[in-house]
Amino acid sequence: MKVVIAPDSFKGSITNVECAEAIAEGWSSVRVSDQIFLRPMADGGEGTLETISFQHPQALRVQAAVADRAWWLLLEDGTAYVELASICGITLLKELDPLHSSTYLLGLVLREISTDERVEKIVISVGGSASTDGGAGLLMALGAKLLDSDGAPIPLGGGGLSRLHSIDLSEVVPAPRGGIACLTDVRNLLLGVFGAAPVYSPQKGATPEDVLVLTKGLERLFEVSGREDFPGAGAAGGTPYGLSLAWGGRIESGALAIAELIGLPEAIATSDVVITGEGRLDSQSEFGKVVGTVKSLAREKDKTILYCVGSSEVELGTNGVALVDIAPSLKDAISNPRQWLIQAGKELALRFGN
Repeated sequence: MKVVIAPDSFKGSITNVECAEAIAEGWSSVRVSDQIFLRPMADGGEGTLETISFQHPQALRVQAAVADRAWWLLLEDGTAYVELASICGITLLKELDPLHSSTYLLGLVLREISTDERVEKIVISVGGSASTDGGAGLLMALGAKLLDSDGAPIPLGGGGLSRLHSIDLSEVVPAPRGGIACLTDVRNLLLGVFGAAPVYSPQKGATPEDVLVLTKGLERLFEVSGREDFPGAGAAGGTPYGLSLAWGGRIESGALAIAELIGLPEAIATSDVVITGEGRLDSQSEFGKVVGTVKSLAREKDKTILYCVGSSEVELGTNGVALVDIAPSLKDAISNPRQWLIQAGKELALRFGN
């Protein structure tokens, strides 16, 4: 029997690759003759580059010259993959700074990539951002001039956007010949009650007062730029919106794009069982997340789908195992995820039978 194991990471606990390997170890200890195919997954946030690297070991890992920690992937077809989370993401901050965090460093990396003759197009995974600057920092790094009423550059960060008076794009570096794509499963507009600031900035440390400041800033960016709002523009604090001013680009489903890139649909088509999971399974897991995407792909091919999760708000029945149900405590499940993922893999294999 063929088994595909395609979990997301258990954020803050274990990577998707480590998770897949642990589940496989547990399953194989019970069902020694089964063929296991590891397809660790991501949805366009933290861990996207590592996910691609695992399935495409031939991809060239390129260290960015503009930042010590920043790197990007170049595939053989000339596509460069960039991950916002690993460049200016929220997990990189010692302290949250919602008014001053920006996408400037991401813009510097994109500028560097755009001048590389090997690059045909750029795909940016924008999940895990720390900022709500509407992509203004990114714009400035690409050569745009965002000026106040005195003709001076506005400060970096969403807190300074309300001072914006004019935008000059005449010196923006050109986009790669193959264009730009943003990977995200967030469909929020830039503005409105479900816009970037009211929905996501509190997760980045914004107080109610900060949310009002950030909202006014994004509204000002919208007014000055004249660019229409669009679904997905509010992802990553409005990063796709700012990017669209400089380079255009399109929004793509992160989880689905990565699934196709790592050959998950083909692996599922030839499998008998598919195992997926994430740190916490809830009602939102069905919508654009890894679990929902893997489940949809499995059901399209009429494959058995099993779950291995940290905890779950939904009833798993015999088709899933939650680590909090088999570990002595929640603390132990979080601090020793590999041990309990191996056990969960065993439990799933035993339930599946022979």
